[in-house]
Amino acid sequence: MTTLVLVLLVGAAAQLVDGSLGMGYGVTSASLLLSTGVAPALASASVNVAQLGTTLSSGISHWRVGNVDWRIVRRLAGPGAVGGFVGATVLSGLDTAVARPVMAWLLLVLGVAVTVRFGLRHSPRLERSPRWTARRRFLGPLGAGGGFVNATGGGGWGPVVTSTLLATADAEPRRVIGSVATSEFVVSVAASAGFVVGLGLRDLDWWTVGALMAGGVVAAPFAALLAGKLPQAVLGVAVGGLIVLLNLAPVLSGLGVAQAGVSVPTLLAVVAAVWVSLLVRAALVVRRVRTPRPAPTGEERASVGTAS
Repeated sequence: MTTLVLVLLVGAAAQLVDGSLGMGYGVTSASLLLSTGVAPALASASVNVAQLGTTLSSGISHWRVGNVDWRIVRRLAGPGAVGGFVGATVLSGLDTAVARPVMAWLLLVLGVAVTVRFGLRHSPRLERSPRWTARRRFLGPLGAGGGFVNATGGGGWGPVVTSTLLATADAEPRRVIGSVATSEFVVSVAASAGFVVGLGLRDLDWWTVGALMAGGVVAAPFAALLAGKLPQAVLGVAVGGLIVLLNLAPVLSGLGVAQAGVSVPTLLAVVAAVWVSLLVRAALVVRRVRTPRPAPTGEERASVGTAS
């Protein structure tokens, strides 16, 4: 029972982060499941099945508060579904010994990407690219790639699709986040169908899936309201660093680092220290941006007037 409560809380926390950043639910949940010894295909299948409930609830919640651009949803969802189904069938066909390091590497890369995106940039780009970013020729391949990564990595739709659109699209961040979250429901349906074909889902731990789903569904309405409002830099670095730490050990093990005489715990400690420093830096940046400048004194106003 304690484990299920923790899984439920993880689902709720991941959904709150996902609703604010437009990413994080899948990669966080999949990383935690992998760290407990769940097979890669089953971990990704569990997350995608749980997301049938969380993404539906999230999409409805974003729609109710006006965060959805249906043009973006239509052009992302179809290609994303194709990529999700193909990715699920590919992962289902891989041997566990092969799939585990592949999935760990993919999640590690996604974790680094999220950390870098939010930790080394002071704020999202204010300038926007031309409207060609909303066309099918751009959103179609982006959706297909995001769907494939999402299924093979147990998550990745947000890091691939949301990050790209936040940096290029001429839409408000909250509408980008809401549209990507809404289209993810279709991707999760297709990926789940791919896992049904490849695995049959007979080995899924339905209690774990239900707890993940319940936590996300409960948190989704609150997450939609928080979209774009929480300190994204701090949340992004926190989530990205956690994903990196959860997947770094199996990657180092696969590379044979320990056999080469290098201490894995020492490397993990160094990475953790870098993570903490980036987290502190992000918090300081957010604080500096939010701190209002003091009003100029009479002498300062007079000196400006004299200079002009």
